Amino acid sequence: MVSAQEMETGFEGATDDEIVLGMSAAFSGPSRGLGSELYRGAMAYFNHVNDNGGVAGRKITLKLYDDGYQPDPCVRNTMKLMLEDNVFLLFGYVGTPTVTRVLPLLKKFQDEQVYLFFPFTGAQPQREPPYGDFAFNLRASYRQETAGLVNNFLAAGKRRIGVFYQADAYGRSGWAGVRAALDRHGERLAGEATYRRGSRFTGSMREQVEILKSNSPDAVICIGSYAACAAFARDAVDRDLRVPIANLSFVGSENMLQLLSDLGEDVETYSRYLVNSQVVPSYEDTSIPAVREYRELMERYDPAVPEELVQESYSPFPQSFVSLEGFLDAKLMTEILRRLGGSPDRDGLEEAVFSVDNYDLGIGERVSFGPDRRQGLQTVYYTVVQEGRFVTLEDWQGWLS
Repeated sequence: MVSAQEMETGFEGATDDEIVLGMSAAFSGPSRGLGSELYRGAMAYFNHVNDNGGVAGRKITLKLYDDGYQPDPCVRNTMKLMLEDNVFLLFGYVGTPTVTRVLPLLKKFQDEQVYLFFPFTGAQPQREPPYGDFAFNLRASYRQETAGLVNNFLAAGKRRIGVFYQADAYGRSGWAGVRAALDRHGERLAGEATYRRGSRFTGSMREQVEILKSNSPDAVICIGSYAACAAFARDAVDRDLRVPIANLSFVGSENMLQLLSDLGEDVETYSRYLVNSQVVPSYEDTSIPAVREYRELMERYDPAVPEELVQESYSPFPQSFVSLEGFLDAKLMTEILRRLGGSPDRDGLEEAVFSVDNYDLGIGERVSFGPDRRQGLQTVYYTVVQEGRFVTLEDWQGWLS
C-alpha cells in the first residue's frame, strides 16, 4: 500500500526523507558470501552519501530480502518489493538463475517502470530483447569474460579447453560464451561436465574431474559459484588434473581461495593453477582513485549484513572484488539518482541514466549509457594467486610456462 506521504509527493519508493532501493540476494546458503560482500561494498558508499546529506536531502536505504541464490524465493521477494514495499527501483540482485526469473515480472509490470540496476551477473537475458529494456548493467558480460579467457589460452597454445559449469541458466550462459569464442577460432570443446546449483565445498567433484580428464584438456574454464568451483579445483589437483583452471568473476575469488586455504595444506598446492577473470580492477591498486576511496570507506564503515538475515556464520573480507563491484554500483547509482533532481520520479529514470556519458567513475574506464547501450563497463581483468592472494596477471605466457 502506498503511504500518504508518497501520495502527496506523487511517486513511490521516495519520500521527503529517503529513497528506497529493493535488493534480493544470497545471504544464506553456500553462495551467501556473494550477497554479503556485494551488500557491504554498496553500503560503504551509501553510508558515506547519507552522512553527507544524502541525495537532495534524501537518504538512500536498501530494503533487503534473502533468496539463498534460488529463483522461487527471488520471485517472491521481488513481488513483495514492488507491490508491498513500493521500492523506487531494484538494485544489486545476485545471480543469473534468479535474475532471469525476475525479468518477465519487470516486463509484465512495465507500466510501473520498476527497473533493475546493476545485477551481479554477466548473462545475456538482461542485455538483449525481450528483457533488455528493463535492466541496466555496469559490469562486463560473461561473453566478454569467456572470450577473453579463450583468446588468452589459445594465444598461449592451450587449444584443448574443457568446461565445468553449473547446470542452470548461469552455467549455460557461460558455456555458450566459451563455445562461441572457440568457434571463432575453429576449435571445439575438449569435454564438459556439470554440477547442481547449491553444491557445497564438502561435496565431491571427482566424477566431473574424471569426465574432463578423460578428454585430456589443456585448460578448464569453470562457470560456477565459489563452493563448487573450489571443490572442483581441489579434486582436480588430487586426481592429477593439473592444468590451468579459470573461473569467471561471479565465482567470488576471495571466498574460493578461503575454502582452499582452510584445507590445512599449503594453499599453493591447490591454487597454483587458478586464473580468475574479474570485471573490476584490483582492490590493492591504490594508484586508482576509486580504489583508494573504496578502501577508506570500507575501513570507516565496515558494513555488516543485518542480523535478521544472518542464518549461517560468515566472516567478511576487509576488501574483495565483489565488494568493490558493489561499491562502484552504489557510486554510479547515487550519481543517477542525483541527476533526477529534487523531485525523483520513475518517469525520469531512463533519461537520467542516458545522460551518463563519458562519466569518470574513478577506475580509468569511463562510463556511458544510451538507448542502445545498457552496459556501462567493458573491461575484463585477469588475476592469479601469489602468496595467498589474487594479484593482477600481466604476462600469460610467463605464467603458463
